[in-house]
Order: sequence, then structure tokens, then C-alpha cells
Amino acid sequence: MAITVRPVAAGSSLAGNRLPRSAPWLILAASLAASLALFALLSAANSSEFSLTGAVVVGLLLHMVVTTALSASIEGSRQAKDRFVTNLVTGAFLLAMVPLISVAITVVSNGVARLDPEFFSSSMRNVTGEGGGALHAMVGTLLITLAATIISVPLGLLTSIYLVEYGRGRLAKTITFLVDVMTGIPSIVAGLFAYAAFALVLGPGVRMGIIGAVSLSVLMIPVVVRSSEEMLRLVPNELREASYALGVAKWLTVVKVVLPTSIAGITTGIMLSISRVIGETAPLLITAGFTASMNYNLFNDRMQSLPVYVYTQFANQGNPAFAFLERAWAAALVLILIVMAMNLIARFVAYKFSPKTGR
Repeated sequence: MAITVRPVAAGSSLAGNRLPRSAPWLILAASLAASLALFALLSAANSSEFSLTGAVVVGLLLHMVVTTALSASIEGSRQAKDRFVTNLVTGAFLLAMVPLISVAITVVSNGVARLDPEFFSSSMRNVTGEGGGALHAMVGTLLITLAATIISVPLGLLTSIYLVEYGRGRLAKTITFLVDVMTGIPSIVAGLFAYAAFALVLGPGVRMGIIGAVSLSVLMIPVVVRSSEEMLRLVPNELREASYALGVAKWLTVVKVVLPTSIAGITTGIMLSISRVIGETAPLLITAGFTASMNYNLFNDRMQSLPVYVYTQFANQGNPAFAFLERAWAAALVLILIVMAMNLIARFVAYKFSPKTGR
């Protein structure tokens, strides 16, 4: 039998002409240069301020249009669409990174100057001007967050285990609904709830670190439940069935098979929940209050935290004002560093205790 091979049209070829690898970069450089020159001319003609952001945005849009048109004429419509979507996704990523990079640069540039030994070794007791530190706020943040984690993680993890492994019927649906509702609770409402609950027992005006921990746990529990539930559902049922086939009890299967398999994702979810609440200001301002002195006791008197410390330094500027602003920026930088350290620890724990897939 004779086989006839028909030529493929050039426009529909998957391996036709291709632009050089350097072409997109050259087009990008030319587009940015043209946009910068155009904005410079417009700024000079109108005697207005030069807009670097606008020039960059216009240059990127020009690069996308030129690259897509050139690719369509040389490589065909398929490759042109691919380049267009690639440029679109890359542009969206860069646009999303702009606020993050801007915040990081701003906080580091304004806060690094005040990161001296005094800032980490002293409190604000008897300090009215320059000097002082945020040791009492760092200790308070760590103690309150640790207490909130101790409250939230067991409750959230056990709830997620019940929903995945045991929960059936109306009770499980009701719990899921309540968890979804708690996810959207404003942080100020959580603070008011914790304050009201303790005020009924200890009287109005009470301020303690443990009340702040309870308010943060209200915000943490739904995040832990939802993230842990998703990770537990990703564990293959074949692993559970193999354990049951060996005669292992269900609770022991959960402890020895399900949890170790999903420990990496659960750890990440827990760290995300901690990062979610460690920067909360409103609930801690209501429940834990603020103080200039050290306090290591969660169950006695007011306790300072880093978010509230930043707020009070900005809101209650004294003389000289720059000293209060420097302390606020430095505390914000320390808070970011703490969150970064926790995420690194979570990655290490997830890598260390996640099940090994290699043979």
C-alpha cells in the first residue's frame, strides 16, 4: 500500500521559523528605552514630574504588543499566543511582586538603623525620648503567640481528623459550616469576644496576655482546621486500607499512617495560621493592652506585643518624633524577621519529617 505524505502548511507547522532567543530581551530593552524617552519628552514639554512607574508600565505593554505581532508574522499564530500568555503571566507575577518588594525595601531602609543592642536588651520603662527598646514587646509577642498555638493546634487538628476520618451526617456539616463562618470573622470581633468572655468572670477593664492568646486562637483555629483537613484528604485511601488489612485499629492508622504522611502540609498550614495572627493589632490592643515594662506572666496584668508597640510608637509620638518613628520601623522589621524565621523552620520541619518517596 502506498503512503502519500502531504506537505504541512507553513502557518500551521509546530516547528517552523523561530525568533532568536535574544529577541524578546532586545524587544524589551527597546520598548523600555522608547517609553522612557517618550515620557521624558512629555515631562519636559508639560513641565511636569517624570513618572518612572508609568514609563515602565507602558514599556512592558509595548513589549507585549511588539513581541506578539512579530511572533505571529514569523512563527505563526500558535507560538504568538504562547508568547502572549507567557508575557501576560510574567507581567502579572512582576506586578504582584511590586508591593512586596516595595514594603520590604521601605521597612528595611527605615528600620535597620535602630537595630542596635539596646533595642533588643531594654524595654520602654522610664524612656520618654531617644533610646529604649522593644524587648518587652518581643517577649510578649512570643508568649502570646505560643499560647495561642498551644490552644489552637490541638483543637484544629483534632477537628480536622474528625471531619476527614470519622465525621458523617449533620454534625460534620454543621462543624464545617461553623468553621467556614469563623474564617471570615474580623479580628476586632475575636478580640471583643475574648474580652467579653473574661470580663464576665474577672470584671470589666481586665487586660492580660492570656486573653490576647484566646482572641488569636479564635482566628487561628479555622485556618488550622481547613489546611489540615485538605492535607488529610490528600492521603491516598490505599494506605488506610493497607493498614486496616493488617488488623491495625483506625485510631492507630490515623496516628501512624495518615498523620506522618501529611505532616509536611499540616506543618505548613500551622505556620501559615501563626503568620496570620502574629501581626494582629486590634484584638491585642483590646485584650492585652500595652505597657512599657517587662511582663513574663500571661495571667497577670497587661502585656505588650510588637504590633501594638508599632501602633503606639506611631500614634503617640513624643519629642523627638524621629526616635518614636525609628523604634516603630525597627519593631516592624523585627516582626517580619520573626515571620521569615518561622517559615524557614516550617520548611525544615516539613523536609525532615515528610515521608521519603525514594527507594
